[in-house]
Amino acid sequence: MIPDTLSPGQYDTVYNFLSLVIAAQLFTAVFLLISLPRILPRYRAAITVAIVVCGIAAYHYFRIFDSFKAAFVTEAAGGQGDYAQAAGVGFNEGYRYVDWLLTVPLLLVELIAVLALARSVQTRLLRGLVPAAALMIILGYPGEISGDNGVRGLFGLLSTIPFLYILYVLFVQLSKSLDRQPASVRATLGRLRYLLLLSWGVYPIAYLLPLLNIAGSDAWVYKQVGYSVADILAKAVYALIIFQVARMKSFNDDPTFAAIELSRDEEPARS
Repeated sequence: MIPDTLSPGQYDTVYNFLSLVIAAQLFTAVFLLISLPRILPRYRAAITVAIVVCGIAAYHYFRIFDSFKAAFVTEAAGGQGDYAQAAGVGFNEGYRYVDWLLTVPLLLVELIAVLALARSVQTRLLRGLVPAAALMIILGYPGEISGDNGVRGLFGLLSTIPFLYILYVLFVQLSKSLDRQPASVRATLGRLRYLLLLSWGVYPIAYLLPLLNIAGSDAWVYKQVGYSVADILAKAVYALIIFQVARMKSFNDDPTFAAIELSRDEEPARS
C-alpha cells in the first residue's frame, strides 16, 4: 500500500534513486549507441535490443519520477516538513509493470542474440522464453495492486510458475549452448545468468513484503529503492556485460577486426 505521508528523508531517498535510475538507463543507452560500430554486425542485434531496453526503462522512469513528485507534496518551506499524498493524485505503480512487460522478455532476447546460435535453436528458445517472461509479469500485476493478501499470494504463486520455467531454460537447456561458446566468454555468460537471477530476486522479495506484515512508509521506500537497484542491475549493468561479451566474441571471430580495435584503444595511451 502507498503510505499517506513520507518524511523529508524518505522522500529524498526515493527521489534520488529514481533520478539515479534515469541517468543509468539513459546514458547506458547513449554509450551503447555510440559503441555499436565497435562490434561485428552479427552481434549488433543484441546490442540494439539492449539500447531499446534501456531507452524504454529511461522513459518509464521519467513517468514514475513525475508521478512520484505529483503524488507527494509538502506545504512546508524548503521541503522541511512531511510529504503527504496530494488530493486526487496517486502514485502510479503500473508504470513499472508496463516497463517490465516490455523489457523483461527483451532481456532474454539480448542473451539469446549475443550467443549467435543457429536460427532454429534461437527460435525454439525464444518461443518458450518470451511468452513465459510476459506471463510472469502479467500474472504478478493483479497481486501487486490488490490489498487482499490472499489474492496477492495466489497471483504471486501463479507468476512463479513461468519464472521457474525461465530458470530451467537458462540453467539447464542453455548450458549445452554455452559449452559451444568461445572459452574467453563462457564464464562471463554463465555469470550473466546469475546476475539475472540476483536482480530478479529483488522483485519477489518486495512483492512479498505485505504478506510478511511489513508495511508502512519505510517498507514502501525500501520497495522503491529495491526495484530501482534491481532495474539498474538487470538492464544497465546487464547491457554493458552483453556489450563486453559481443566485443570479445567479435575479436575471437575476426583477428583483423580485433587488431584494428585494440590499436584504437591503445592510441590515447600513446598520446
